[in-house]
Amino acid sequence: SFQNDSVVAGGGAIEMELSKYLRDYSRTIPGKQQLLIGAYAKALEIIPRQLCDNAGFDATNILNKLRAKHAQVG
Repeated sequence: SFQNDSVVAGGGAIEMELSKYLRDYSRTIPGKQQLLIGAYAKALEIIPRQLCDNAGFDATNILNKLRAKHAQVG
């Protein structure tokens, strides 16, 4: 177990912000487009998830923290 799992801006930040934007946008449109854009938003989170895995962190925990931080910013 690692001592420090704080979240800092860097690798994966852009992908998380794009994912948030696309997820929010997908909720405003009807039909299959909503599902497609939502799936693309989820796919963007693969990059920060893989970075967490490579660093030995719990990816689910870190991604939840990242989502919360991106929601606070706007």
